Amino acid sequence: MSHRVALKLSGEAFADPELGYGIDPKTIQSIAVEIGSVHAEGHAIAMVVGGGNIFRGLSAAASGMDRANADYMGMLATVINALALRDALEAVDCPTRVQTAIKIEQVAEPYIRLRAMRHLEKGRAVIFAGGTGNPYFTTDTTVALRAAEIGADLVLKGTRVDGVFSSDPEKDPTAEMFDELSYMDVLEKGLRVMDSTAITMCMENDLPIRVFNITVPGNIARAVRGEPIGTLVR
Repeated sequence: MSHRVALKLSGEAFADPELGYGIDPKTIQSIAVEIGSVHAEGHAIAMVVGGGNIFRGLSAAASGMDRANADYMGMLATVINALALRDALEAVDCPTRVQTAIKIEQVAEPYIRLRAMRHLEKGRAVIFAGGTGNPYFTTDTTVALRAAEIGADLVLKGTRVDGVFSSDPEKDPTAEMFDELSYMDVLEKGLRVMDSTAITMCMENDLPIRVFNITVPGNIARAVRGEPIGTLVR
């Protein structure tokens, strides 16, 4: 069964694994190969990219920069990642368009919902960059919003761990992983799946979220196909 999915890729997913920042061509290439393989199976794939590997607005704001200005800088970082990912996808014969929430018409299309849906119907992958176009909103909220707008069946959130845990598994060896959670479980327990705005938007639009480990080869393809990996929030 083919899916229409909205895949959230954090900026960290693009970074050099040893440095933790920048854009690593091998890392992006491996992501593109996986996305290209499931795209070729007929799945419609829209992606939202973060920019934390280049610039993180929240941490800049915490160190004294104006929050709105820092967030706009973060949005520009997501455009750089989107262009790098598009290049890698096109190299594996996956036709891809980038749409941005802030206008940079020399490098990408402006975000237009009907045009994005037309691209998906025509068999192209779409990358949404520039967040929502507004400061104070995260790229998690962006993927929830875009998924609802394009009628996605599923939101996929790639992380560095296997799913959603009771506490941070990188710090707490006794942390327990959940196979399935309700939206209210996530909100009431304060679990760090996505920010509360994104979770609430998914809940209101009945959009399931699958959280999985993006660093395991083959997991992006498994998640897009709807295989039961990681944690399902619904």
